[in-house]
Amino acid sequence: MEGYRIGHGYDVHALADGLPLVLGGVRINHAKGCVAHSDGDVLVHALCDALLGASALGDIGLHFPDTSDEYKGADSMILLAKVVDLLDAKDYGIVNVDCTLVMQKPKLRPYIDDMRASIAAVLKIPTDRVSVKATTEERLGFTGREEGVSAHAVVLIKGK
Repeated sequence: MEGYRIGHGYDVHALADGLPLVLGGVRINHAKGCVAHSDGDVLVHALCDALLGASALGDIGLHFPDTSDEYKGADSMILLAKVVDLLDAKDYGIVNVDCTLVMQKPKLRPYIDDMRASIAAVLKIPTDRVSVKATTEERLGFTGREEGVSAHAVVLIKGK
């Protein structure tokens, strides 16, 4: 398949006290973590969906169902690597990714560079092709009340 294709992904998870918080493959120091079947890495889940969407290969739930014991507590970076393998098998290369995390607390800027490096390594692309941003919703909605976290991802892929 020649040409460029874009994809968009979105994911959301509730937050609960005492759970680990992993975003972009990086452990974040915070009292709350994501309630999820896997490790709850909302950023990586959105990125997987964007990549799968761009390549018309379904969605994360199709490939890694939350009803499967195989993926209970799974490291989402392993799921991302499997998505990259699916794209490789279809001769798609990843041009760039742009991700946005929406979370009131904690401040994520200290973790962004590590997230970018972690994601770039799994995607097998240079770090300067991976954008990760974070924002709040000014205390509005479920993210503003610190009840959850959401992530958006947009990707550009190209047929090899």
